[in-house]
Amino acid sequence: MEVRRTVPFVDLPAQVAVVRKEIEDRFAQIIDTTSFILREHCQRFEEEYAAFLGAGHAIGVGNGTDALVLALRALGLKSGDEVITAGNSFVATAEAIVLAGGRPVLVDVDPDTHNMEPDRVRAAITSRCRALIPVHLYGQPAPMAELLDLADRHGLAVIEDAAQAHGASYAGRRVGSIGTLGCFSFYPTKNLGAFGDAGAVVTDDADLATRVRMLRDHGGLTADDHDIIGQNSRMDAMQAAVLSVKLPYLDEWNERRRQCARQYAERLAGMADRVAPPVAIDDHVYHIYVVRVPAERRDPLLRYLRQNGIGAGVHYPGPIHRTGAFAHLGLEGRLPIAERLNAEMLSLPMHPALTEDDIDYVCEHLATGLDVA
Repeated sequence: MEVRRTVPFVDLPAQVAVVRKEIEDRFAQIIDTTSFILREHCQRFEEEYAAFLGAGHAIGVGNGTDALVLALRALGLKSGDEVITAGNSFVATAEAIVLAGGRPVLVDVDPDTHNMEPDRVRAAITSRCRALIPVHLYGQPAPMAELLDLADRHGLAVIEDAAQAHGASYAGRRVGSIGTLGCFSFYPTKNLGAFGDAGAVVTDDADLATRVRMLRDHGGLTADDHDIIGQNSRMDAMQAAVLSVKLPYLDEWNERRRQCARQYAERLAGMADRVAPPVAIDDHVYHIYVVRVPAERRDPLLRYLRQNGIGAGVHYPGPIHRTGAFAHLGLEGRLPIAERLNAEMLSLPMHPALTEDDIDYVCEHLATGLDVA
């Protein structure tokens, strides 16, 4: 079968071409000074990212999962403490709770936004609950006002999992800067991505920031201090340099993603009986453009799109409680919306380099594939 064209799911080469020279210049500085871990390049990015978010502190760490673990550890999470999060996130959100010594409590989600539903969170709060982790899934901000109100009334911390929502805003504030702490991943395909693994913890609380800095570097603020049990989760300078170069482009790249989302929505309007595009309640940044299709058609349609050069995917094949790691929670059938959503989700190409012709090609094959796949 002849493939007319290809539309990649992400297009990192196109993004790298924009910033390559700046990044190469920064890399040369790092090589010349041999300042490879933390130090001035990491500090520079931390200051820039905190300012971008409007937050007091940003602490660079090794990856997004570590960011969540360190945030929970900074709060003093104890064995058996419960942390409520969404059942349809990437497994790392629940995994981090376990790694920090806690017990994940998974709740069902809103069928339109796919984010945590406050009434279900309210019903899940017990005397053992210590924190909430709302996930700004796919780049769509979670309902922070309601969740913060719940947290305040029950004395809970709020840790934002903003790994997919760099630059998104909720009620005029950048996500990640709204809760007690915010956590980011800079995996290469994120809206703000490094050239490898990297992450950050963000907070306005100076004491929590100091504790995260200690925890990321073997329990101290200097090489010879080990005042608490920490770990090795330091951001390296080359990742910090990449992020510093890319950060000034982030708002522009996010706006292009929104334009692409609007173009998708216009073309999908004629398929409204079979394809449901994402619902944007707040300042969505479309890290992933997810549509809902009939569950029985999803996998054949995915194969059809890929056969025609379209880089479609599924995020995620199953909710957290259906993974082998968390099956012991015994939640089968108890998170029906998350289960249904995961069966219907289809991720279409989304990146700033998409063209209108690319989107036309994707939507043309989406329509055809629903009939023939």
